[in-house]
Amino acid sequence: MPTLNLPTASGALEAYATGRPGNFAVARPPYPRVAYAAAHVVADPLAEQDPWLDAKIDWDRTIAFRRHLWSLGLGVAEAMDTAQRGMGLDWAGAQELIRRSLDAAKDFPEAVIASGAGTDHLAAGPEVTVDDVIRAYEEQCEAVEGMGGRIILMASRALAKAARSPDDYVRVYDRVLSGVRQPVIIHWLGEMFDPALEGYWGHHDHMAAMEVALEVIASHADKVDGVKISLLDDRKEVSMRRRLPNGVRMYTGDDFNYAELIAGDEQGHSDALLGIFDPIAPAVGGALAALSRNDLSTFHGILAPTVPLSRHIFRAPTRFYKTGVVFMAWLNGHQDHFVMVGGQQSTRSIQHFAELFRLADKAGLLSDPERAAARMRTLLALHGVA
Repeated sequence: MPTLNLPTASGALEAYATGRPGNFAVARPPYPRVAYAAAHVVADPLAEQDPWLDAKIDWDRTIAFRRHLWSLGLGVAEAMDTAQRGMGLDWAGAQELIRRSLDAAKDFPEAVIASGAGTDHLAAGPEVTVDDVIRAYEEQCEAVEGMGGRIILMASRALAKAARSPDDYVRVYDRVLSGVRQPVIIHWLGEMFDPALEGYWGHHDHMAAMEVALEVIASHADKVDGVKISLLDDRKEVSMRRRLPNGVRMYTGDDFNYAELIAGDEQGHSDALLGIFDPIAPAVGGALAALSRNDLSTFHGILAPTVPLSRHIFRAPTRFYKTGVVFMAWLNGHQDHFVMVGGQQSTRSIQHFAELFRLADKAGLLSDPERAAARMRTLLALHGVA
């Protein structure tokens, strides 16, 4: 197996010998949990563009990755923050992405897909009103459902800016949920993922904010398939999970503690809608299949090595986690370059990538260590590491 010199946190170099790729069991649904992978987009590195300003997408590779996820039995959570929604991918690009993904899903009879609808075409500002936010949400919801898609109702930066009290959140969500055709997944994205969402639901304290969210969900339980909370706090997720109305799912968005939350306890469990499922997708099906047999030892044995990798990818500043997701896609041959929409490949250090490489290898998630090592050496050389 290949060996290469990797930088350490101190700036020194140390030899690292790669191991063998994991032998993950091939499994197919039905799984005992609903499992969505929030999928990334592949940039087009050859397009004429200003990389910080333009979003040029390699549609063939982007859709091929969705096909990869469906082939493993995972659902696709489309046009969300993992796809750099609001960090390079605008609403126009998101609509094209949703349309192409829904079309590709037709080739997979059991494909599961849900798509983000928000207000990102409405710039947050002092002149924006709550009514403007409602209209923006309705426009995007109508667009997604008009394409035949199911909605993930994304948190709104414009609402966070315009709202003056929790009542404004209740009014917006009451109006939007009353108008959708099918039950949606509500996404509560924490400020660690997007600082502009600080104080969402009208409270800076998450537990007080939770009361507002639960009020909205209880009032529209027939229009809510589930709620995904991304607060990276398992205690808060479990607390909310235990108070959801019957039939409303908790989709874990906790990329630090997902294994325990999915396994659940005597009072319930979480389903999953996770960005980390993008790079660890080969391991997920086998873990869920083990869970269906109530084989918790195998379930945790598969997922436990992925948790240190996930915690590293999602370390603060958490909003830059997409860089690690795309880096893994490059190492594993899902794209031929490490270029991202918005130039986001520059948001992490070479020490960060070196540790990510080690952790991915230890988790058995480098599908071809020779290829991964060759690509890592290319990145090291770019950073002046011989």
